[in-house]
Amino acid sequence: MTRILQALLALTMLPPLLPHPAFAESKSIYGRDDRAELFDASPETRRLADSVVSLWKSEDMQYKPAAGTFSFNTKKLADDPTLCLAERFQEQPMGAFCSGSLVGDDLVLTAGHCVRDQAMCDSARIVFGFAIKTFGASVPEGIGAKDVYSCKEVLVTLSDTVPPRPDPFAEYLGPDYALIRLDRKVAGRKPLEINRSRRPKKGDKLLAIGHPLGLPLKIAAGAAVRDPSPADYFVTDLDTFGGSSGSPVFSAATGLIEGVLVRGDADFDVVPGTASAPSGGFCYTLAAFPQSGGRGEDVSRISALEHLIPEPAAGGRSAGPAIRDVAVSGKAAAEPADLSRYFSGSFQ
Repeated sequence: MTRILQALLALTMLPPLLPHPAFAESKSIYGRDDRAELFDASPETRRLADSVVSLWKSEDMQYKPAAGTFSFNTKKLADDPTLCLAERFQEQPMGAFCSGSLVGDDLVLTAGHCVRDQAMCDSARIVFGFAIKTFGASVPEGIGAKDVYSCKEVLVTLSDTVPPRPDPFAEYLGPDYALIRLDRKVAGRKPLEINRSRRPKKGDKLLAIGHPLGLPLKIAAGAAVRDPSPADYFVTDLDTFGGSSGSPVFSAATGLIEGVLVRGDADFDVVPGTASAPSGGFCYTLAAFPQSGGRGEDVSRISALEHLIPEPAAGGRSAGPAIRDVAVSGKAAAEPADLSRYFSGSFQ
């Protein structure tokens, strides 16, 4: 069965789990599944994550005046009967449609296909803190109103619909980014800094922070630049998925944003006739490739928006020490750290 057919089947069978059209920009796992929880990260990585956001549809959030919090309409991967058993994070809530990062007092950077126009801006809510912050804990049932923002205006957006494409069925490989203004300045969180000097080189170590599949915040480290040659983007082997779109991609050496995660390989693969299939027939599993396999994950270069993002105030943070990827806490993981035992050679 071809990968194109697999991707089409996955999209037709899993629509209840895909909360927003922006999910159409797929991603995958390369080598070991490097996604990690916030509580397993080093202090420096946690500082970066503090300024990463999830994007939600306003209709999927409810304000509770008595508590001063917002609750969310969420689903779980485990809710889908065609999902293979024992997938990581299958019991966690999912609902965010994209990710983004704070790059100014009231400015958020994300992917262009996440916020294509003012109508999408008006219906979006930007949320800080949708994460599992301590070992053994769960996502808070409510997020305080101070950490929930509205999208006031789109300053710039560019994606697969702008300008019109001569061949709408061909994969779009152009710029894909958006810079939006929030309804108020963000309190208690620092804007992230961007790389304003050298371009990423092949082999440079990277990490992405975002919300793959709309899950609570995950950190994807253990990745590098594969191909830095395209003009508008570079190719990586980051472990990301739909919902990761808009995630900031950082240099692991400096902690500076190198770009915005925008697209990649298929999210799901079909596994026929396996014991993992709930029905004993087939099931869907997260797409996985060797570390150097697959098409890779594309990151729009930050240089395209550099002139629109304010520089840090005098005395602000400069490029810091190496992030050193994710510093594992040493506590036993609640879920398997490696999915290789669930896959066969068919994923080469």
